[in-house]
This record gives sequence, structure tokens and C-alpha cells, in this order.
Amino acid sequence: MEKEQNTFTVVNDAGEEVICEVLFTFESDETKKNYIVYTDNTLDKDKNIKVYASIFNPDKENSPLTPITSEKEWEVIQNILKSLQEK
Repeated sequence: MEKEQNTFTVVNDAGEEVICEVLFTFESDETKKNYIVYTDNTLDKDKNIKVYASIFNPDKENSPLTPITSEKEWEVIQNILKSLQEK
């Protein structure tokens, strides 16, 4: 996994610009896709920081973020997040 220290801006459903922080990116051997895991540093109802993940193309500058729609892909991401929390 590659750790990055950068931010990017997205436009939310209300049309507002939101700054997001990249937590890490990785390529899955299982799915053969690249993922970006990021946060907007807001809290959920349990006071945990909200974390998001999307598919992206690391070879394309300003790659559009593609939603993850498969359960298999979400399982891969959740397993990585769990392993990071255990460290």
C-alpha cells in the first residue's frame, strides 16, 4: 500500500465544494483495480470519522472517481481497513 499526504476537492450533492484527505491508495491483486480511500474529516452518528473509497486510474491525472458497486470489492476494502485498525 502506498501512503499519500494530499487532498483533493469534490462537489457534494448540495453543490458545495468539500476538501477530502487521501488516506491511502492501493491496487488489489484480487480485483486488478486501483482504489483510493479518503475522508472529508466529518463524523458519523457514533463520532467515528467517515471514510470513503472509490476506484481511480493512477495513470491519469485528475482521474474521475468511480463508485464501488460490487460486494466483493467492498469486502476487499473492509478487510484492509480492519487490518489497519488492528495495528
